[in-house]
Amino acid sequence: MSANSMLDSTVGQLVAEQPARSRVFERFGIDYCCGGKKSLAAACTEKGLSAELIVREIAQLDESTPPPEVDWNHAPLSHLCDHIERTHHDGLRVALPRLTMLTEKAAAAHGDRDRRLHDLRDLFASFRAELEAHMAKEELILFPHIRKMEASGMPQAFHCGPVANPIRVMLAEHDDAGEALSAMRILTDNFTAPSNACNTYRALIEALTALETDMHQHVHKENSILFPRAEELEASCMRHDRKDGFPTEDRSN
Repeated sequence: MSANSMLDSTVGQLVAEQPARSRVFERFGIDYCCGGKKSLAAACTEKGLSAELIVREIAQLDESTPPPEVDWNHAPLSHLCDHIERTHHDGLRVALPRLTMLTEKAAAAHGDRDRRLHDLRDLFASFRAELEAHMAKEELILFPHIRKMEASGMPQAFHCGPVANPIRVMLAEHDDAGEALSAMRILTDNFTAPSNACNTYRALIEALTALETDMHQHVHKENSILFPRAEELEASCMRHDRKDGFPTEDRSN
């Protein structure tokens, strides 16, 4: 890929093509999940980064990185839904309760010296509740709808209209989660433990850092790959349905 093509591509597309590129974006603070629709050029300008430097870093990484084992741009959508549930949702079910315990312990032990830890505890509690509700909506409503549509090759009746409608809600909730993670980063001095921090505080910072990285990858796979492909699939099913001459509502069950 030429430098100009890379700069014109969105950061979400670049990571979708080669997931390892996310390491470059993480290192330079470029948002490739909720901000995945921005071109690389625009993202560099926004962060005050040298576009030439970022392109060079990506090119060097590409030279030393094999192609991804699974190309989620072309794999069955049902497989991608399964992967998101097994890799990210199941991982969060382990990480979130542990982080609740750590935020509560840190606030109880050190909140008198750093009131921000109380804010962090409360913010994380809201974040967890909203994220767990979000995952339930995906697993019980959106993902089954996508799987059924892909398996049948036909548009599916959906109580809230086209698949773009629930996707729009999921995108907004992803933005909310991203804002909460940014606020947690601010409350912890960019996820940095004080020099005299206890083991609980250090474990909290490590867990929050891992959570942020996983959420970036999780949201990227949905925002930049799963959701656009699901909308494309629905449009294709609708065109096929009209071509066959059958009303959509008669073939959606």
